[in-house]
Amino acid sequence: MEFLPNDIGSPMPVLSPTSDLAEWLDPDEVPRPVVTVGTLGFDMQALDKKAAAVLRERKEMGFHQHRKAELMLAIRGVLTCEVDGGLWIVPPQSAIWVPGGVVHKFMASGPLECYVTFIEPDVASALPATCCALAATPLLRELLIRSARLPTMYERGGVESHLVALLLDEIAKAPLGNLHLPMPTDTRLRKMVDMMKSNPADRSTMRTWARRIGMSERTLARALSNQTGMSFGRWRQRLHLMLAVQWLGAGASVQQVADDLGYQSASSFVSMFRKQLGASPARYMAGRA
Repeated sequence: MEFLPNDIGSPMPVLSPTSDLAEWLDPDEVPRPVVTVGTLGFDMQALDKKAAAVLRERKEMGFHQHRKAELMLAIRGVLTCEVDGGLWIVPPQSAIWVPGGVVHKFMASGPLECYVTFIEPDVASALPATCCALAATPLLRELLIRSARLPTMYERGGVESHLVALLLDEIAKAPLGNLHLPMPTDTRLRKMVDMMKSNPADRSTMRTWARRIGMSERTLARALSNQTGMSFGRWRQRLHLMLAVQWLGAGASVQQVADDLGYQSASSFVSMFRKQLGASPARYMAGRA
C-alpha cells in the first residue's frame, strides 16, 4: 500500500496489533467507537521493513481527511498539523485534535513515536468542534497506551468499553495548547507566508514584504489582521517560535535555531522563547523528553 496519499480523502493505513502484521485497515471502516494505534504498541523487530518505515520514519502525510475524528499524541518527535486557516505545532507529550471531515496534513520532525485515536462522530459530541492542540495529561497518555493494546474488534459492553468511555472523558477535559498560528487565506499573503517559511532569517520590514507581494503596507497590515487577528510583527514572531520548537524537536542546537531565524545572538533568541513559552528552549524541550 502506498503510504503518502495523493488525493484528499485517501484513507490512512492502520496496522492492527492483534491481527496479522501484514494486514492494513481503514480506521473509518472499523465498527467500533474508538480505534487507537501507536508505534510504541508494536514489536518493531517483528514488523517487516516496509511497515516499520511507515510507522517510525515517515516525515509527511499529505492532505487527507477521515470520517472519524482524530487525536494524535506525540511521544517523541514534533508534529506539525496544517488545516485551512491554521497551523499547529505539537511538541512531545502534546496532542492535536482534528474533527471528522476536516482536511488536514501531518508532518513530523525527528524520529516519530506517537499514538493515534480515531473516534466516531456520534460519540465525539462533547469533544472540540474545531482543530486544536491539547496538553496531554499523564492519565490521557496512559489511556491512549492502554487503548492501543485493545483488540481491533474489542468486545462491546465490557471492560474495554469502560476504558474507551474514560478516554473520551479525559480528551474532553484536556487543556488547550498554545502553539497555534492562524494562517491567512489571501493568495498574496500566502505567498508571503511561503517565502517567510523558506527563509525565516529574512528580517525585512512590512513595507518591503508588501512591495514584494504587490500590496500597499496599509493593505497588508489590514488584511493580515482581519484574517489572523494578529499584527505583522506578532504573527512573524509566532511563526519563528513554532519553527524553533519544530527544529529543536528534530535535534537542532539553540545556536543553530537562533542563526536560522536571523537572531543576532543565541541569548536574544532564548529571551524571546522564554517570554513566549515561560521557559528556556533547553528546559522547555527537557520537560517533554
